[in-house]
Amino acid sequence: MPNQIKLGADEAGKGPVIGPMCVAGVCVTEEQENKLRALGVADSKKLTPKKREQLAPLIQKYVTSWYVLEVAPTKIDDLRNIMTMNEIMVVCFSKTIDELIRKTTVDTVILDAADVKEERFGLRVKEECVKKNQNAEKIEFISKHKADSISPVVSAASILAKVKRDELIENIQKTEGVDFGSGYPSDPKTIAFLEKWAGEKKEFPDYVRKSWETAKKYQL
Repeated sequence: MPNQIKLGADEAGKGPVIGPMCVAGVCVTEEQENKLRALGVADSKKLTPKKREQLAPLIQKYVTSWYVLEVAPTKIDDLRNIMTMNEIMVVCFSKTIDELIRKTTVDTVILDAADVKEERFGLRVKEECVKKNQNAEKIEFISKHKADSISPVVSAASILAKVKRDELIENIQKTEGVDFGSGYPSDPKTIAFLEKWAGEKKEFPDYVRKSWETAKKYQL
């Protein structure tokens, strides 16, 4: 039905050793989703930073509602003392969805699965949402790998999450006067930063995820 509302959710920054994670949710009607498609919304990883920055305000303008959850590195470290990263993803996705379904009547939720078992991720996120809001029981939850490449509303969420994380990373580097690259373990600049910091100082700053194996390797 044309008046039904879809909610798409995705994350940016699950894997890096430096910086926050952002989980975004976007709610659209069918007409709005067609508008996103016409704008050229796609998986954020396939778009240039400039294109993502151009699309983000347009997404926010044309959708029914949107929300971005910021999860600080210290929060991730604290949570990892009591739960796995997969469980953290369930909690963060459900918090993002809960923020939106409290103000928007949603019929379907589409998730970019943050678990090797996509169906399990969808079930867990729905269970967590129902704990917060009984109305979530009536919502259909669809969880797919690479949903950000398949569904425009999930693509839109991936763009908002990525743009927000990039903004936060840029703010950290400017405020702290440092350059650690992307913050991902695969980035030589990130590794060089960790090695240098560990060689000169006692403890990593709060914007480094100290619970990550990559950080532990360099931290005495």
